[in-house]
Amino acid sequence: MTMISKKQLSAEQREELFSALKGRFEKNMDRHKNLEWTKVQAKLGGNTEKLWSLNEMERTGGEPDVVGFDEETGEYIFYDCSAESPKGRRSVCYDTKALESRKEHKPKDSAIGMASEMGIAVLTEQQYTELQKLGKFDSKTSSWLHTPSDIRELGGAIFGDWRYGHVFVYHNGAESYYAARGFRGSLRV
Repeated sequence: MTMISKKQLSAEQREELFSALKGRFEKNMDRHKNLEWTKVQAKLGGNTEKLWSLNEMERTGGEPDVVGFDEETGEYIFYDCSAESPKGRRSVCYDTKALESRKEHKPKDSAIGMASEMGIAVLTEQQYTELQKLGKFDSKTSSWLHTPSDIRELGGAIFGDWRYGHVFVYHNGAESYYAARGFRGSLRV
């Protein structure tokens, strides 16, 4: 009997993931004009850890989809494209330092900690703005964004949402957490 490592998917999990990704890719061609699923799948096929990370994005409700291709590196770029901040990643503070600073009513995890465990990166403000050009995301929720170090050093963190036909980026104490705030990730394959 073969043991499957923690960051590998079973054949059944791979099949389910490829089916979900292909269906989403074909349904949302406006997100990735001029890209072909067969090439994306071929690139994914040989990358066990990235497949595991994509599966984590899927498992936690992120609905990952291809949003671009980097000509220089030859990498496909995936973002969480769920309409609202992924359900399996909400009620988290910003990072481990914020989590440790809470004396009571601690959330279970932090956005940066979860992203690291999943092998993905939290979207930056620029990436979040790019994502919002592909649809309307976070009209009822909000998502933590990668926070510049000068803001974080002062105890803050930034998050974004879509309201009144615009993308808004706000600030909050990094230790705060809300049932309607999670985070969106990116992955390059």
